[in-house]
Amino acid sequence: MAAATLGVGIVGLGSIGATHARALRDVEGVEVRAVSGGAPDAAAAAGWPDAVRLPPDEVLRHPGVDVVAVCAPTQWHAPLAVAAVEAGRHVVVEKPLTTDVADAVRLAVLQRERGRLVAMVAQRRFEPEYAALKSLADAGGLGAMRLGTTHVHWYRDDAYYAAAPWRTSMAGGGGSLLNQGVHNVDLLRWLCGPVEEVTAQYATLGRDMDAEDTTVATLRFASGALGLVSTSTATPPGAPATLALHGSAGVVELGQGEVLRWDVPGVPAPSSDGHVASGAADPLAIGVAGHARMWRAIVEAIGSGERYGADAQDAVDTVRLLCGIYEAARSGTRVRLTGPSRRGTAG
Repeated sequence: MAAATLGVGIVGLGSIGATHARALRDVEGVEVRAVSGGAPDAAAAAGWPDAVRLPPDEVLRHPGVDVVAVCAPTQWHAPLAVAAVEAGRHVVVEKPLTTDVADAVRLAVLQRERGRLVAMVAQRRFEPEYAALKSLADAGGLGAMRLGTTHVHWYRDDAYYAAAPWRTSMAGGGGSLLNQGVHNVDLLRWLCGPVEEVTAQYATLGRDMDAEDTTVATLRFASGALGLVSTSTATPPGAPATLALHGSAGVVELGQGEVLRWDVPGVPAPSSDGHVASGAADPLAIGVAGHARMWRAIVEAIGSGERYGADAQDAVDTVRLLCGIYEAARSGTRVRLTGPSRRGTAG
């Protein structure tokens, strides 16, 4: 007997919501049934002409919706995700899961109590190069981890910020770390394990706005390894993000859709993924291949009841790291990542 089709509702059918909608065209067993936001013809343009347009709260309660994709501005991620789970829906939340560690913990608790999947969008974990690096690191192929670094040096022009004023606000979830660097920060934590403490600085260098546009941080992992993070949207013309792991047995550096360095004796480099593009200068240039892979994994997890790797329980640690970096930069102190916190207060 064929599995039932999962109905998807998308809250926030702007640029990233449309990316999800297009990606879902390549995923079996799903159908976009309801949307909110975006242009009147956005659902049809993304391949779902029969999806109904509703206010956000009605998308969450639509009887044909099993999974809600929260693609609204960052400040709405937590309240919409909580409402979706409380309405009995699974929920897929665009990055970051929340801007507040306490809200992330609340979602992890709701996931467990309600038996609904709460997934953070982490499509880059499904790029073949990063999946291969994760397997290598977990198997000890790099030896003892010594240094992990990631750099996201992008550029966003005035039109980008004018199109969505929340992008200029720290409280609204703007900022190069939280809005652009989040995926690579998540990858670094996923690959290297828990982070115990951070130091950081941030600045707004490219334009007059409240949100930072450049952040640097140092990390100490629980393993004893050290880490570096730098993010910016004030570095024209922008370059593809990179991530490197240095272990006692080898070093790997990856870009976006390419292997930049793979010096691991006896282990051949994986093939590059030609479907992945960089959002260095254009956030819409990333394509849909990674999102389609992610959605297939989410659909499989919902169907099987098996745990999805980037669920709310896992995402709490990424939110805690992001908040810890901001708190370290704000306070000028070394911050230990323990206990619940709000953004800018790592506890």
